[in-house]
Amino acid sequence: MSTEEKVASHYTHGSLGSTILGGLTASGKDIDHLSVDDLAGIDEFHLGRREATVEFAKDLELLDGMRLIDVGSGLGGSARYIGSTYGCIVTGIDLTDEFVNVANDLTARCGMAMQVSFHQGSALALPLPDESFDRATLIHVGMNIEDKAALFAEVRRVLKRGGRFGLYEIMQVRDGTLPYPMPWAMTAETSFVCSPATYRQLLKKAGFTVEFEQDRSALAIRMAQEMRASAANGGQALSLGALMGPTAAERMGNISASVGGGLVAPIEMIAKAG
Repeated sequence: MSTEEKVASHYTHGSLGSTILGGLTASGKDIDHLSVDDLAGIDEFHLGRREATVEFAKDLELLDGMRLIDVGSGLGGSARYIGSTYGCIVTGIDLTDEFVNVANDLTARCGMAMQVSFHQGSALALPLPDESFDRATLIHVGMNIEDKAALFAEVRRVLKRGGRFGLYEIMQVRDGTLPYPMPWAMTAETSFVCSPATYRQLLKKAGFTVEFEQDRSALAIRMAQEMRASAANGGQALSLGALMGPTAAERMGNISASVGGGLVAPIEMIAKAG
């Protein structure tokens, strides 16, 4: 299999949609009439979850009616939040068919299908025309993409001049060996974690200027602590652990230890297309 096929296989659950809907039903939700907030606990596969998305979106200078592309959109939580909060028209692209299908189904159940949509595709060959978006986002995706130069070139191609590209990525901030399995990869074979300096260099080469950068480790650590406390007190019926399978505890433990130990960090960057 190619690297992209291996990555898609890693994220494929097999019965993701029914698992999510079953958990929502058990929580007392009306699955035919969901809200963005109903899904906040399970539809964002990144450190800091919904709170991180809220803070990230504030830095994108979003306006009603803007067109935004979310590269590596997963289950669509961030895209739906941005669409509902800021009035943006959002297009999500993801490698994994199951994520795309579930994201579109959940979006329809939120009554947002005319505003937010998801399509299967590669971040290295976006199936979209040149200069068709005002904003672009990349949230915990680059760890699975080796050729970040090609990734950033593609984002620049579809983004209008002066548009902003927001990245919220796990980056390696000191020397050391990452423990596996991680949430995004079971082994180092499909893991391509880079330093902030590498991101800055490749963004510049692709025609971007980094205007803002922030380490969001404190937020991620606090949210992880709150999630563990909630789970210990019999919190929500459906968790990311249930979606990630039997290795969830080890994978989440490894990323928590790596962030807590200062080996990696969730870094936000906002770059402007020149």
